[in-house]
Amino acid sequence: MDEKKKERTSLYTCNDYRQEMILLAMRRKLQDDGLTEDERRRLREDIAHLETRMGMD
Repeated sequence: MDEKKKERTSLYTCNDYRQEMILLAMRRKLQDDGLTEDERRRLREDIAHLETRMGMD
């Protein structure tokens, strides 16, 4: 295997995938009409925190 290709593929981990799926689920939940404003606020905070941890800010 080409060394650059091997290095590039090893940078994406199971934890990265897991965090992406959690972020997707939280964004999907944010679309729920049944959430209270407090729940929406908390969810937005959680999303922002996770995006920061993932380096997406």
